[in-house]
Amino acid sequence: MPQPFDPYRVLPPVPGFTLESTDIADGETLGVAQRSGLLGGTGEDRSPHLAWSDPPAGTLSYAVTCYDPDAPTVSGFWHWAVYDIPASVSELPAGAGDPGGEKLPAGAKVLANDAGRRSFLGAAPPPGHGPHRYMFVVHALDVPTLDLAPEATPAWLGFQLFGHTLGRATLTPVYATEA
Repeated sequence: MPQPFDPYRVLPPVPGFTLESTDIADGETLGVAQRSGLLGGTGEDRSPHLAWSDPPAGTLSYAVTCYDPDAPTVSGFWHWAVYDIPASVSELPAGAGDPGGEKLPAGAKVLANDAGRRSFLGAAPPPGHGPHRYMFVVHALDVPTLDLAPEATPAWLGFQLFGHTLGRATLTPVYATEA
């Protein structure tokens, strides 16, 4: 059986560091809070708590992304993209991805996700499509800020991360919608 596609495997390897959450875990099913209500489900579209430690030396900022590589598109689906998180920050509270970004640290910027919203969009795979993986990734960067236009896409952010990532920490929960 073929292995599921891991988009980070095609990038140059970088050291890992620790990522923990009180809301999500590797391979575990997402709770109602991290599922989508905006896309017709019964979820809350609430970003999970994320806490990281032991980043690589030289880390000057972070980016946090949530990506579904199993979406029925040729480009997957970006659920959340935040960048310019100061190096002094090591945790985002649950709900940091709420519209308006009041729970994000000063200086952090949010790009529109693939639904065009500048907030976290919860899981909403098509009914009967099977389990989808939701890759929550903290990227440790070698620059304090990234020069991105406000209308940049998460894919463009990913391109910018390519040359600046010192380390990467990942949690990948799953979710499937019943047929």
